[in-house]
Amino acid sequence: MNNVLLVATREFKQILAMKSFWLTLLILPVALALGPILGETLADEDATRVAVVDRSGGSVAAALEARFGFEDDGETLRSLSRYVQRYDLGTADPDAPWAQHDRWYTPADIAAFRQAGGLDGALERIERVRPEGVPQFEPDSPSYEFLPAPAELNGLEGAAFADAAQDLFDSDADDAPEIVVLVGANYPADPRVGLYSANQPRAAFVATMQEVLTGDLRSRLLAERGISGAEAAAIQTAAPAIAVTTPPPGGGAREALLVRSIVPLALSYILMMSLMLSGSWMLQGSVEERSNKLLESLLACITPEELMYGKLLGALTVGLLMIAVWAGCAAVAAYATQGVISDMIRPALEPVSSPGIILAILYFFVAGYIGISALFVAVGAMVDSMSEAQGYLMPILLAILLPITFLLQAVIAGREGLIVQVLTWVPLWTPFAVLARLGMGIETWVLVGSGALLAVAIVLEMIFIGRLFRASLLATGQKPTLKRVLGRFRTQAH
Repeated sequence: MNNVLLVATREFKQILAMKSFWLTLLILPVALALGPILGETLADEDATRVAVVDRSGGSVAAALEARFGFEDDGETLRSLSRYVQRYDLGTADPDAPWAQHDRWYTPADIAAFRQAGGLDGALERIERVRPEGVPQFEPDSPSYEFLPAPAELNGLEGAAFADAAQDLFDSDADDAPEIVVLVGANYPADPRVGLYSANQPRAAFVATMQEVLTGDLRSRLLAERGISGAEAAAIQTAAPAIAVTTPPPGGGAREALLVRSIVPLALSYILMMSLMLSGSWMLQGSVEERSNKLLESLLACITPEELMYGKLLGALTVGLLMIAVWAGCAAVAAYATQGVISDMIRPALEPVSSPGIILAILYFFVAGYIGISALFVAVGAMVDSMSEAQGYLMPILLAILLPITFLLQAVIAGREGLIVQVLTWVPLWTPFAVLARLGMGIETWVLVGSGALLAVAIVLEMIFIGRLFRASLLATGQKPTLKRVLGRFRTQAH
């Protein structure tokens, strides 16, 4: 055992001396630190600039601006309501629309929201009861900004108007419109409305604009038939009150499944990634030992089995160190900070916090590390150069990665089809499949049965890989053909 520990310590120190190890170790902490910053930086928060050229003498421009302002306030009210529900802040004003979550907000609710001071008034009341540590509400930017009609478009018609609008789009000026709406002088007798856009307009914008113009057109036609403007407006704005019942944030079936699966899926992915990295580092060390003729010196002091087990233990230690550092960074992000990342990680940790689940995670993680690392050890014992090692590693990596890719996609989609069931019982992929399925819920007998099968498979793997390792160590210069590899598997230990 002392020899195994000596080899493991040497392997551990050798990997820690690599710059690539430290760069890899810092990937997750840097991602957690920069994620929110990059998310805010890359988010497109600029409102789309819209100019309405209304030559009909009506109020189409004002109606469009009012409607999109109404849409923005409605979205803000819905987001604020979810925020208040998530952090239980309804005591700030129980009668306010944003403190009620059982219906789709009507124009009357939005009008009451505006009359009570809008977002600023709501946040002022929420601030009085907001506990320390609860993040502040951050509203989305307005979707559209309405500009005065550009003077460059005055008096232009047809192709000349389209060309002038395109010149405005091409100018890239901060005050240039990105969408121009043209309402002709004969509107509504000629109900055609022109829409000119620098890019493909959003379907929601076109649908809302059409709805506003349809309401305006119908109001004018009703007025021509003797119905007053107030009555026409009342007819146009009549709408049912829809009661909406939804689960709390994160409580929906789809949301809950995704939240429960975040940590198991991350563990499966991290197991795969850390295995690939530590295995490649261990393989690189083995190839260097062969090329520098160090194996003869090592084998004069220790047995091949001690060398193999020491390398596996060293690789496992490196992998567990990486996981411990990454888990610590995730814990800090979850419990020592506030924001989107902490809101996502905290509920995701709850499904994997029971002692039984923790033991299952540790078992399958360690077993998966040993089982896959043994393959890297075997390849390292057979080859004399990294280029030769890459040729043997490629089919192994493809055999591991491709099924795991399908597995993760199936789990994210919430499906437990045939491929998920099969991968659970094939020892090569059992650790990844079980870890990924923990969030969806896995039967106890499947957990125990697949764990027992994995243990038996690892014992058999150690026996045959040990034979291959012993027979291949001193076979320098002999290309490991299939016949030779099979012969080495049959070689008994001396």
